[in-house]
Amino acid sequence: MSEERPASPPAEVGNPLMTRRRLLVSGAAGAATAYGLTASGAAARSVYRAALRSAAAGTVTVGSNYSDPVPKKAMATVFNNFAKASGTEVKVNTVDHNTFQEQINSYLQGTPDDVFTWFAGYRMQFFAQKGLATPIDDVWQTLKPFFSPALQAASRGLDGHYYFVPIYNYPWAVFYRRSLFKAKGYSIPKTWDQFIALAKKMQADGITPIAFTDKDGWPAMGTFDILNMRINGYDFHVSLMGGHQSWDSPRVKAVFNQWRELLPYYSKAPLGLTWEEGAQQLLNKQAGMYLLGSFVGQQFTKPADHADLDFFPYPMINPKNGQDSLDAPIDGFMLSKSPKNADGAKALLKYLGSANAANTYLATDPNDVGTNKRTSTAHYSALQKKAAAMIAGAKHIAQYMDRDTRPDFASTVMIPALQQFLNNPNDVNGLVKNIEKQKKAIFAS
Repeated sequence: MSEERPASPPAEVGNPLMTRRRLLVSGAAGAATAYGLTASGAAARSVYRAALRSAAAGTVTVGSNYSDPVPKKAMATVFNNFAKASGTEVKVNTVDHNTFQEQINSYLQGTPDDVFTWFAGYRMQFFAQKGLATPIDDVWQTLKPFFSPALQAASRGLDGHYYFVPIYNYPWAVFYRRSLFKAKGYSIPKTWDQFIALAKKMQADGITPIAFTDKDGWPAMGTFDILNMRINGYDFHVSLMGGHQSWDSPRVKAVFNQWRELLPYYSKAPLGLTWEEGAQQLLNKQAGMYLLGSFVGQQFTKPADHADLDFFPYPMINPKNGQDSLDAPIDGFMLSKSPKNADGAKALLKYLGSANAANTYLATDPNDVGTNKRTSTAHYSALQKKAAAMIAGAKHIAQYMDRDTRPDFASTVMIPALQQFLNNPNDVNGLVKNIEKQKKAIFAS
């Protein structure tokens, strides 16, 4: 990440924390200075934390989809650090990741927690438009200097107000093990033809060329996204996700027809496999490649295995679009419609947007890239540095299908449609006609 600093930066949120009652906190900092203490001194931190406890007290509840062991542990450490510094108790309600996403609409319309984990992009904007989230412009007055214009834009609703605080993002790419490629003499494919040729060679070597899983419903979306961006370009993809293009057009049919070429090289019975099982295939060198987000590294728990993990951008299909686009979802947090502890929740959101929070999280889950400009890169692995460079060098970044389109369309139409395609790839015309019919009904509502 960039080490750029604003010309006259405010105190970095999270180191120390800042709440909405900034005058009180600034007073504490001033008192520390008056006593001749530096901002990093233990006494200054003690003075500051006393002020912070007064400014952000009580309990904050958090609805979390961080159900997988590694990110759950990482986020628990983040929340514990905030609680210690602020004196605010953080109660976390963790729900299985897929269940959380499938039930998010009813959850937000009921009695949600003060803060909830969510994603940037269309899905954040959708709930903001529905009045199911609270604007946090005051939080962003503190955060703004520490985020790029692109990340700021990704955190705003269609009404121009801020609703989202990012903590990290991660690229989707084709992951592989360097030692396997070296042992077999495989080369990184840059074009579709090279990709298919490599898949054939792996298959001949008794290796599953491409780990592929879709029991959870969402992994297949990543393949559609990248194929659509490679074939039709980013602008068409975003327009299609927004409901502005026809799903039964020749351009969409071309995506599914291209996809059919890959099916012989996938894991067997992919609809019965979770993404973790696909990662295990890659880890055990049973599979040669795996299109997934960099969180695939969570399954590479041994340092030597993790150091052996590498990736390359999805191969070019249409020279016009090259390899200029990728999915790089941004994960973060939102404030619910009627938080019981608004002051405490906003203090937590400011902390979650800090470099301190990102550094804490990444110390346990070193597979993502911190979004705050001041996130330390000193301990980034080679994989993280490469991920950061890929994101920075991309011409176009999408958020992922289930974040770039309406949540009801993603869950009730696209998950079953993509699984239907995987079960019966020979009826593309019927498939896209049915998707278009349902799209019109949903987007008209």
